[in-house]
Amino acid sequence: MIEAEGIVEECLPNATFRVKLTEGPFPPDHVILARAAGKLKKYSIRVIPGDEVTVEISPYDLKKGRIVFRKSGTSFFKKPS
Repeated sequence: MIEAEGIVEECLPNATFRVKLTEGPFPPDHVILARAAGKLKKYSIRVIPGDEVTVEISPYDLKKGRIVFRKSGTSFFKKPS
């Protein structure tokens, strides 16, 4: 599995997200489809557009992956304090 960092651009049906990769062995602005995986689903961790996430991508299909970690406090839509 290839790990990369990215930002969620869009929420799609069935816990699927469009993620724009920012770091990793990919060209700039590489976009993939990613699903919520493992503990994100088990503990109902919400992922919204603007969140920074870590994704695992299969070397066989570089357009699909799974979100394995959401960085806390990185949402684009933060409430003003």
